[in-house]
Amino acid sequence: MTTVEITYIGGPTAVIELAGLRLLTDPTFDAPGAYPVGSRELTKTTGPARRPDDIGPVDAVLLSHDQHPDNLDTSGRAHLKAAPVALSTPSAEARLGAPVRALGPWERVELPLPGDGVLHVTAVPALHGPVGSEALVGEVTGFVLSGDDLPKVYVSGDNASLDLVREIARREGPFDIAVLFAGAARTPLVPDAPLTLTSAQAAEAARILGARHVVPLHFEHWAHFTEDGPALTKAFAEAGLTERLHLLAPGASVRMSVVDAL
Repeated sequence: MTTVEITYIGGPTAVIELAGLRLLTDPTFDAPGAYPVGSRELTKTTGPARRPDDIGPVDAVLLSHDQHPDNLDTSGRAHLKAAPVALSTPSAEARLGAPVRALGPWERVELPLPGDGVLHVTAVPALHGPVGSEALVGEVTGFVLSGDDLPKVYVSGDNASLDLVREIARREGPFDIAVLFAGAARTPLVPDAPLTLTSAQAAEAARILGARHVVPLHFEHWAHFTEDGPALTKAFAEAGLTERLHLLAPGASVRMSVVDAL
């Protein structure tokens, strides 16, 4: 039996503890307020449940992308610089430098586990909006965590494409745990479609992935999210998947035991 613990910090930020490693997703620790993105602004409504000093050292950062302040902010950049490695997109590596290491789609790295063995981290494609919006929204990645006798974990990043979820499930699935960025984000940049999964799409993604456990992130704490926690609860109930959903309060953790790792 292997246990995975996920602690929800706020927004897209969480600590994933797996096989003795501590992984941090999209670090965001700034206070509420308006944050510029080019000529536009994104409004943060709630600060993080924990400060960087409360989190302690991590073994790696899983950074879906660096170009939007709701996924990497000023305090998050400082915290990222102290990490041994941050895995992200080629464009993030070009902009940020060390310790960011670029992974293209389906590229894999190995992180040594305490004692023996490795954790495989595979970059998987993500689309931060509808097809054709790539030039506007920029490059984004998701991640798959796997290893011998370890649970398989999918971290979606800001992906809005169920077609990509199907491809990931076909190539890498089935999954024990899915960490899904949801919230149906909308901004004037792409006014006619959500930039992240809707609640109904998150439930469908869980079904496609075969995920036994689902932990949503990035569905609250910013004004551009249009679907919240109750919307996720309703969508998973309507899909008959209520028992898979772990909707965490900020600062809370969930421990998931996987008896037979896939």
